[in-house]
Amino acid sequence: MRIIFAGTPEFARVALTALHDAGHTIVAVLTQPDRPSGRGMKLTPSAVKQEALRLGLPVLQPETLKSAEIQAELSALGAEVMVVAAYGLILPQAVLDMPRFGCLNIHASLLPRWRGAAPIHRAIQSGDSETGITIMQMDAGLDTGAMLLRQALPIAEHDTTGSLHDKLAPLGGEMVVAALIAASTGSLTPQPQPDAGVTYAAKITKAEAELDFSLSAQQLARNIRAFNPAPGAFMLWQGKPIKVWQAQVQAGSGQPGTVLAANADGIVVACGQDALQITELQMAGGKRQNAAQFLAGHAFVAGLNFCETPPSN
Repeated sequence: MRIIFAGTPEFARVALTALHDAGHTIVAVLTQPDRPSGRGMKLTPSAVKQEALRLGLPVLQPETLKSAEIQAELSALGAEVMVVAAYGLILPQAVLDMPRFGCLNIHASLLPRWRGAAPIHRAIQSGDSETGITIMQMDAGLDTGAMLLRQALPIAEHDTTGSLHDKLAPLGGEMVVAALIAASTGSLTPQPQPDAGVTYAAKITKAEAELDFSLSAQQLARNIRAFNPAPGAFMLWQGKPIKVWQAQVQAGSGQPGTVLAANADGIVVACGQDALQITELQMAGGKRQNAAQFLAGHAFVAGLNFCETPPSN
């Protein structure tokens, strides 16, 4: 099948590779323009662009799909379908209507739950027991199109956004390949999304990754997993951020933010309910360390409170 592929991050790269390996003719790859990245803020191509170049596929990086010029260019490609995965640009109706089979989206949730930008993060943060992949026929709404294929995947107790992403990405690739086979034989049956159960996965902000110890330890443990690897949950100590990579719920009580114990097993901090045992941390500019390594260089003792404003110098 002649395909235009549209995507940007690693999640989409996996799907692009799956489509290429399945023997489809990818007539163009749409991806976001190169963005500054890293300490040197060097312009860096997206994961999808890097893969497209490796595979020898033509790449287009328009700032918008609303212009008549880019729409004419896409139309001239004669694609039968557009496959979209975490692309990042709105598809105008003219683009949605362009291919014979329309535009298919690979969405990392069980729609209608977690429509929007951050479905993997929000599923973990909310304590969902499962998530999955939905292949959707795109329409003008925000992830509101008819469902074509849907497959659930359990969320393990220790899954982070990173580990769950790495399970969902190949599943998405497998499912979109299957969807195209079904489309070519006319065996896809679109199912409208139900009105019940709609939730929205708002974009993650760095500010919400700061640990609020007035919350329950259970919620904070979920937040830590949800924000791993990015943006990374953190707490402030002496005005400096400390990333928290691993933690677990432990019995304990006290003023929220107060260190109840600090030893090789972890730094135990009182929360609004129960306590959080932090077992892996990282100072700004430093390396990730387990609790024993971290405490060898930092004097955290019982009674210290992360919620108190440090004295000014």
